[in-house]
Amino acid sequence: MGRLFGTDGVRGVANSELTPELAFNLGKAGAYVLSKEEQRPVVLIGKDTRISGDMLEDALSAGILAMGGNVIKVGVLPTPAVAYLVKYYKATAGVVISASHNTFEYNGIKFFNGEGFKLDDDIEEQIEDLIMRKIDINSHITGDKLGKCLAAEDDALDLYARFLESTVDIRLDGMKLVLDCANGASYKVAEKVFRDLGAEVTVLANTPNGININEGCGSTHPENLQARVVAEKADLGLAFDGDADRLIAVDELGRIIDGDKTIVMCAKMLKDRGLLAKDKVTATVMSNLGFHKAIEEMGCNVEVTQVGDRYVLESMLKTGGIIGGEQSGHIIFLNYTTTGDGILSALQLVKAIKSCGKKPSDMADEITIYPQILKNAAIKNENKKKYMEDPEIRAEIARVEELMDGEGRVLIRPSGTEPLVRVMIEGQDIDVITKLAQELALLITKRLG
Repeated sequence: MGRLFGTDGVRGVANSELTPELAFNLGKAGAYVLSKEEQRPVVLIGKDTRISGDMLEDALSAGILAMGGNVIKVGVLPTPAVAYLVKYYKATAGVVISASHNTFEYNGIKFFNGEGFKLDDDIEEQIEDLIMRKIDINSHITGDKLGKCLAAEDDALDLYARFLESTVDIRLDGMKLVLDCANGASYKVAEKVFRDLGAEVTVLANTPNGININEGCGSTHPENLQARVVAEKADLGLAFDGDADRLIAVDELGRIIDGDKTIVMCAKMLKDRGLLAKDKVTATVMSNLGFHKAIEEMGCNVEVTQVGDRYVLESMLKTGGIIGGEQSGHIIFLNYTTTGDGILSALQLVKAIKSCGKKPSDMADEITIYPQILKNAAIKNENKKKYMEDPEIRAEIARVEELMDGEGRVLIRPSGTEPLVRVMIEGQDIDVITKLAQELALLITKRLG
C-alpha cells in the first residue's frame, strides 16, 4: 500500500488492501504508541454501516486489547460524533472505521486524539513506522494486564444528539425537511435531531444493509433528494455522506446549495450577530470566485488553503477563524467542534435561513457562482510538479490568466494520488472556459506525458 496514512487515515479495499491483519497491527501499534503517554490507553471506536465494519472493528479492538489498552465501542455513528464523544468519555484516542463518501467495498481507519483532533503527524508516523518495519512490539502480556471492552456509561447516540441540538437556539416547528442519510452513519441520529427540534421530516436512504452506503444517494448523489423536495413541497433538503461529515443542501425549488453557498450563508449570520471572529472565513483554492466576491461584499476576508479539510483546520487554528470548509460540503464550525459535521452544518444553515426570514432559494441567489471546468492532464508521475518549468506551458498559462483577468481565474495543481495535473478554469462563459481548459490540459499532457 506504500505509505499507510494518507490525508484522511488509512484507506483501501476492505479485506484486500485494508485487511484484518493490518487493522490488528494498527490497533497494536496505536495502543503501544499511546501507552507512552498513558499506561492503559482507552480507545473509543465508531463506524459507519459498511459490511466490512464489523470485521475491522473486531480486528482493531483485538490489537488494542492485546497491548493492554481498553476499548469503548459506540457502534454506528458519524465521524464527528467520535470526535465529540472522545472528549466526553475522557478517552485517550478515538477511531472511526469509515471510507466516507466512497462505495461500500472500501473502508478506512482514522484516529483522533483525546481532544477530538486528528492525530499529530509525528504520532501517525510512529505508528506507521512500527508496522512498515514489522517491528515486534508484542510484549506477550497476560493475566490482568490485558485490555477489556468497556461499556459506555450513557447512550452514545443520545449524547451526540443532545450536543447537536445544543448548538442552535431555535425550534423548527412548522418547517418541512427532507433528509438523505446515504444509508450511512447518520441514518438514525439525523432524523432524531430534526424531529426533536420540531421539524416535519421525510427521510431517504435510511435503510442500510451493509452494501448500499452512498449508492445513488447522499451528498454525492443528491438527485433523488432534489426531486423529493419538490414533490413534498418541502422547505429544504439536507444530504449527508456515508460518515456524515459533509452536507449538501437543496433549496425549495430543488436546486443544489453546495458547501461554498452554505459557508457564505452561515458566515453572514455570524457576521450579523457580531460573532464572526476577525471577519475571517477559511476556504480552499477550489472555492468559487463567486464565493470570494460574496465574502468580500460582506466586508470580510478569505483565508485560502490547499485542498483538504486538514489544511482548512490547520489554518483556522492558526488564524483564529471559526468557520471554514470546502465546496464538497465539509464545513468546520470551530466554536462547536473540531472536524466537519454534516448534521451540525445543516442545523447552522437552517438557523441562518430562519434568522433572515428569506426562502433558501432567495438567499442562495444572492451568491453568484461562476461556472468551473476541471480537466485532467495525464502525465508521467515524476513530472507532476514540473509544469511551470516548461516555457511553452508557462506561456500558455500566462496567456489564459491574462484572458480571464477580472472575469475568472485559472488554477493548476498536481494530483496528490494520481499521475495527473488538474486544470481548473473558472469564468462567466462555460463554452469559452471549457475550450481553454481542454487545450491547456492537452498541452500539458503533450509536453510532460
